[in-house]
Amino acid sequence: MPEIQLGAHTVRSHGVKVARIHMHDWLILLLLIVIDVILNVIEPFHRFVGEDMMTDLTYPLKDNTVPFWAVPMIAIILPFLVILVYYFIRRDVYDLHHAILGLLFSVLIAGVITDAIKDAVGRPRPDFFWRCFPDGKGVFDPVTKDVICTGLKSVIKEGHKSFPSGHTSWSFAGLGFLALYLSGKIRVFDRRGHVAKLCIVFLPLLVAALVGISRVDDYWHHWQDVFAGGLLGITVSSFCYLQFFPPPYDVNGWGPHAYFQMLAESQNGNPSNTINGSNVQQLELESVYVDSQHGRELSRANTYDSSPILDGTNGLRRY
Repeated sequence: MPEIQLGAHTVRSHGVKVARIHMHDWLILLLLIVIDVILNVIEPFHRFVGEDMMTDLTYPLKDNTVPFWAVPMIAIILPFLVILVYYFIRRDVYDLHHAILGLLFSVLIAGVITDAIKDAVGRPRPDFFWRCFPDGKGVFDPVTKDVICTGLKSVIKEGHKSFPSGHTSWSFAGLGFLALYLSGKIRVFDRRGHVAKLCIVFLPLLVAALVGISRVDDYWHHWQDVFAGGLLGITVSSFCYLQFFPPPYDVNGWGPHAYFQMLAESQNGNPSNTINGSNVQQLELESVYVDSQHGRELSRANTYDSSPILDGTNGLRRY
């Protein structure tokens, strides 16, 4: 497929311009980082934990199979490397900038929501007993029967942050965004029935799911925490992806909204781009589609539409 504007918009030529347009978005990202730091510093709600409630909270205190430092590597660095590879193939700063921005928004919004809920709910972790009583001797209030913890404050504090799972929400936010990004780039929903493409898209989701499962195996979370974290992460990633890219099943699902908007504006500003019944200058790549009923090939240009949702009966869009 011929790509007319391949390599015309690189970091060097248009990077500063694109970043300036979205300067306020980058400032919001910094604000989200500050909010998330504050949410991790403040003390979570200490829910009542009675002596008779300890039955499900006496699992052994174990190390993390997936350590905390590995979560940003999985949720941010790994998708970033894939996005960077695609940039070196296509050389499109619009795709690079908006993919990175969407990825960071996805992870940070999910992180802020997760930590806010953690602090508000204060659900004890499955290993709360050993966090509260490292010597194995339970101490309870004689009247209320609430726990009187004798362990380290930092360990006890972390023990009140079970719901939802941060590892899981971060993983599904970052890798869920990557799955959507890949599905658009390799055109999973091109109606040609290539199941191998689906396998590529499901791979990041499988990694995220395994991260979530590890949290249950390590007794750091109940299964409900992991389920809620995964649902939260995939929901946030979907919203953030659609903020910058058309749906993966859209004709223009391979590129960001801003790229097609730029093409439309450049066409409108160029007097040589005249529109008549038989002569339309092609601005982007041509895709070949097969009519399943007549067996004939149809060629159409992928152009920008302010509402890039596929028409169920007639998907052809022309200038």
